Amino acid sequence: MLVYEAGPITVRELEEKDVLSMVSWLSNPDVLQYYEGRDRPHDAGLVRERFYLEDDETRCIIEYEGKPIGYIQFYLLDEETLGEYGYSESDADCTTFATDQFIGEPDYWNKGIGTKLMTSMVEYLVSQRQADRIVMDPQAWNERAIACYEKCGFRKVRLLEKHEQHEGEMRDCWIVEYRPS
Repeated sequence: MLVYEAGPITVRELEEKDVLSMVSWLSNPDVLQYYEGRDRPHDAGLVRERFYLEDDETRCIIEYEGKPIGYIQFYLLDEETLGEYGYSESDADCTTFATDQFIGEPDYWNKGIGTKLMTSMVEYLVSQRQADRIVMDPQAWNERAIACYEKCGFRKVRLLEKHEQHEGEMRDCWIVEYRPS
């Protein structure tokens, strides 16, 4: 099902037919270096287990000019995760969405597509889902992703030390936040 279109970018819900693309992307060491880790290549079973189970996340495929090139998910943050991210109880009144994403086709890296994707996702979440705040938790060493997010209006608000397991060690992550003006 279509979520939205923005120029050459289409975001649609993940379908069964996308399993092979997901396996291809999540078994590529170049992609895994940034998402999931090179020590966690995914086969079809793991892709189904991690991305096809029912929960509160909206899981989507990113298409560029009609070609599937990556994955994005978005979801409302619950009070527990807000607390984990360092937000107070008074922040629970904000409608806070989180996103996670990757471009799985390295030929599409460094072409400004990630910036276009995040700009369009922010617009969608604010205008269609009434987001008061959008957050992400990129690993602190991933300067390219953080620079992309900052170009899209996100700002670093908090460093979470040893927050995420990646390639055998706990990594620091930045909480980056977007708030509509």
